Amino acid sequence: QVRLIESGGGLVQAGGSLRLSCAASGGTLMNYVMGWFRQAPGKEREFVAGITESGGYTLYADSVKGRFTISRDNAKNTVYLQMNSLKPEDTAVYYCTGATYFTVQPGGYDYWGQGTQVTVSS
Repeated sequence: QVRLIESGGGLVQAGGSLRLSCAASGGTLMNYVMGWFRQAPGKEREFVAGITESGGYTLYADSVKGRFTISRDNAKNTVYLQMNSLKPEDTAVYYCTGATYFTVQPGGYDYWGQGTQVTVSS
């Protein structure tokens, strides 16, 4: 059973940056497509970014394109989300996820972390 643990969330001012990390235990991430989703209060969970097993292909939600970068280090069994030029509307709980195929639908992901809070103040 793969276990995902996110870290790196926190409070930041608008325009600032944060780097989220997702470390895995109980399995190797190189076998999985990895993604980041987020959920703000009162809203549905939404896709933020995804990356294929080798890291050769990435996809971003339009709302974060050009500001966020997803990457992975399979040797360290870790996935990252670099978030720059943060906006108050980026405030949400961010979840790391793993799947056996590439999808933007949360239902397609088999493994979820517990989430890390990101709060962007104006």
